[in-house]
Amino acid sequence: MDVSDSASISSGIASRYAKAVFEIAQENQDLDKLESNLGDLSTALSESADLRDLIHSPVYSRETQGKAITAIAQKMGLIPAMQNVLSLMASKRRLFVVPAMIAQLRERIAEHKGEITADVTSATKLTDAQRTKLSETLKAQVGREVLINATVDESLIGGLVVKVGSKMIDTSIRSKLNSLQNVMKEVG
Repeated sequence: MDVSDSASISSGIASRYAKAVFEIAQENQDLDKLESNLGDLSTALSESADLRDLIHSPVYSRETQGKAITAIAQKMGLIPAMQNVLSLMASKRRLFVVPAMIAQLRERIAEHKGEITADVTSATKLTDAQRTKLSETLKAQVGREVLINATVDESLIGGLVVKVGSKMIDTSIRSKLNSLQNVMKEVG
């Protein structure tokens, strides 16, 4: 089994959990609260090395993972469907797919709202005006509301890398320099 098989299996597992949580939240009219929960959970994962360790480390027993994730979910005020699925995932030793499940839930919610998410990587942090302008430009291209998921990668030097669905636009200086370097190799 290679890495792509492992990623595919994880994606499938995350997809099934995301589908279940989404459908329950939709049925209970809790999608707005779920969306808020996803932001809180995502922030907690990015800020807490202990939480990342809990969901990824095989050292913790099922019972320990279950008790810890249940306490965290309750303390965070996650909707019951999310609390239950996290508990179930702990009992099945599948907490490692939580980040993938969060991403898939966000996609489902955005699709339900008629939105699409663009992953934007820039050399410096985008200002609110830049985010708004980029969102409007992308909306004109794709015909739907576009949410910007921005990250910073200083190695780009300048410009942007934008991914919307299966399309990618790379206007980074790093990319242009790499292209120039390849052309120079062909000449020499």
